[in-house]
Amino acid sequence: MAKVELKTGQKTEIEDSSSLKGTLASVFFLGIFIIVTWVGVYFLFVNRF
Repeated sequence: MAKVELKTGQKTEIEDSSSLKGTLASVFFLGIFIIVTWVGVYFLFVNRF
């Protein structure tokens, strides 16, 4: 990434070391779990009447 130069003359290299691999899949699994839970609760509610 970009190199940042400080007033003291030191050069600091900023690296993007965070990996977002798998984050999208985790969000999809969480969303699917929430949707399935709500649908299950809805059908339990409907079947009681």
